[in-house]
Amino acid sequence: MIIDTHCHLDNEAYFSDIEGVIINAKEAGVKGFLIPGADFDTLNRAISLSEKYDEVFFAVGTHPYDIEKYDEAIIEKYVTHPKCIAIGECGLDYYRLPEDEEEKKENIKQQKEVFISQISLAKKYKKPLIIHIREASQDSREILEKENAKEVGGVLHCFNASPHLLPLANHNFYFGIGGVLTFKNAKKLVEILPEIPKDKLLIETDAPYLTPHPHRGVRNEPYYTTFVAAKMSELLGMSQEEIEYLTTSNAKKIFKEFENIS
Repeated sequence: MIIDTHCHLDNEAYFSDIEGVIINAKEAGVKGFLIPGADFDTLNRAISLSEKYDEVFFAVGTHPYDIEKYDEAIIEKYVTHPKCIAIGECGLDYYRLPEDEEEKKENIKQQKEVFISQISLAKKYKKPLIIHIREASQDSREILEKENAKEVGGVLHCFNASPHLLPLANHNFYFGIGGVLTFKNAKKLVEILPEIPKDKLLIETDAPYLTPHPHRGVRNEPYYTTFVAAKMSELLGMSQEEIEYLTTSNAKKIFKEFENIS
């Protein structure tokens, strides 16, 4: 059994065949799905899917690319929904900052403010965080530690292989591993994988993005978590069944609503 802890099933890529996508995944042993709240514009679809399928849950939050849309009231409106199990996808992303120096400083300042606000909401409603970190490892760790985010913990989505983030394992944070692990250029992630505490490993897809080898170039979907599990098995010297059991148990620890999924 596998739980896909990060899949954008509310994305337009699945508008025509979402039922088939879920059926295919379940037949392959993927029994739980978490839709991160990256965009308020598709939130209603995420909620509808969670209400239609017992094994689908959602989170509510604002991606760092969409900080101008951030609205604390919207998060507070939906965070108490029985199928909402996390806050995020939130965090810091310095990959596409403005070139103008003043605009860059202002953007970073706003990203940090929105991130801290969502951490506060997570602590208020006792929900774990789904964290997006890209080229911002130092600031992200500093904020998570300073804001005492370990109260709720969460997952470092699409873990970027930064050794600087490994100590967050001691702060109740888990590490989301997806299709990138299978890429030929993923040397850093392959090297650091054994250093991640095994009780902090999770499997995800980020579907429809980051499709694992050998299916790169096509739409990703939760079924492909099986290829991530196989690669983890190879690198960690464990059977695929052991990897699936381990990561599923970990997912149920941080996202307790999955405990009844089998």
